[in-house]
Amino acid sequence: MAHPTEHPHIVVHPPALDGSRRVTSDDETLGVATHTDDVGEILRLADLYVTDVEDADFIEWQGGGPDDWPGLSEHHEP
Repeated sequence: MAHPTEHPHIVVHPPALDGSRRVTSDDETLGVATHTDDVGEILRLADLYVTDVEDADFIEWQGGGPDDWPGLSEHHEP
């Protein structure tokens, strides 16, 4: 049994066309985030309390870091 302070490997996947990013733990989808705060809330709902998702060493950010949330609105700017 894992020690309670150990965290699973979390992946924040590359942005979709709408800018949202899927958050997974192993093969389980935990939720879909549209902002860094959403990642923290998704992890909280999964009983993983993280104070700083941007610097947590068990979170793998794919396709961009915590500041990369491109959406379709960026493609429609005047």
